[in-house]
Amino acid sequence: MRSLVFEPFSGASGDMILGTLIGLGADRKKICEMVESAVDVKISVGTANKRGIESVDVHIDIPHESHSKYYLEVVDTVKDAGLPAAIEESVLDVFSIIAEAESKIHGKPLGELHFHEVGQKDALADVIGSCTAIHDIAADSIFCTPINVGGGMVKAAHGMMPVPAPATLEILGQGKLLFHGSGNRELLTPTGAAILSHFAKPVDSIPRGQVISVGYGAGNADTDNPNVLRSILMETDSMISKDIIEVLETNVDDVTGEVLGNLFDKLLSIGARDVVIIPVTMKKGRAGHIIKVITRPENSDRIAREIMKETGTLGIRVIPTKHRFVADRRMDSVNITLIGEVFEVAVKIAQDRGGEILHISAEYEDCRKVADKVGIPLKQVIRRVEEEAWGRFL
Repeated sequence: MRSLVFEPFSGASGDMILGTLIGLGADRKKICEMVESAVDVKISVGTANKRGIESVDVHIDIPHESHSKYYLEVVDTVKDAGLPAAIEESVLDVFSIIAEAESKIHGKPLGELHFHEVGQKDALADVIGSCTAIHDIAADSIFCTPINVGGGMVKAAHGMMPVPAPATLEILGQGKLLFHGSGNRELLTPTGAAILSHFAKPVDSIPRGQVISVGYGAGNADTDNPNVLRSILMETDSMISKDIIEVLETNVDDVTGEVLGNLFDKLLSIGARDVVIIPVTMKKGRAGHIIKVITRPENSDRIAREIMKETGTLGIRVIPTKHRFVADRRMDSVNITLIGEVFEVAVKIAQDRGGEILHISAEYEDCRKVADKVGIPLKQVIRRVEEEAWGRFL
């Protein structure tokens, strides 16, 4: 799986994202033509040495005075630019993220929202160029490690505010991006935050895999550490964990339900990962069962021996299995209110190694107790719990 990983250890801005993607191998000519056909700007792409790191330096030259726009004017500009449909959609999504953050901060509806820096032509060029580059890279998945937002104070429309600026912080929250602060200046811009928020999933560290290419995009500041944004194109392992297993299987007849029920519980207690007992019709019309057990290879001998002791079967098939895909699982809880009373209910959350939630299920016993107490059908309690959990954890 081809994965694009952003490493914003020195923050991120629109031009840094564009620069790192060009350094990674995105089509420079295609990007420049796309941006310059959509916005009245000229892109110059050079190199800069940041504390010994050679990086791609992108400058947006604006030939005419650039005025800030209202959000709806930005939307019209993008729609009139003649961009390919997929790129246009991504650009509009990025500006929508910025607009929703600004709307919340200023308490204004989107129709009255006036963009300042992010309404300028250079911001339009950065977003269009970055979206074009990301689509050109065409990675199967995109990740972002924790972002260094910088530190100190920044001058905003509200006066001096601590880093990150209010809109940037709101965007980080929307995208659930991981971040930390280090330094004495602002390192993450709202535009950079919005691009990463739209495209990337947060991860604690670089996924395991092999490097295909590396890019560095230069920032404008000169800082103690290299002011660059690094990106890595990798061939990564699947984001779903693998579990080495064996499958044991045998046919039995003349075994009572009580014996099978006891066997089921006993196998789970000695290391079986899963047990299935299937009713079947055997030769001469006899009723029987197929016992199928999933286990780790180191437990196979013990489990096979127990099946033989309990059922009298003389042979157990071992079905070779290289591995199985399994979701990582964790337990959490949510509160629901039913008939004026609050109940805490456990939920099981299945996710991949990148933290993306794949499934949420309510714990049966907790839900059963709630249903019995309030007199509501169990299936309705389960539905309420899982809806609450999806809303909280997604």
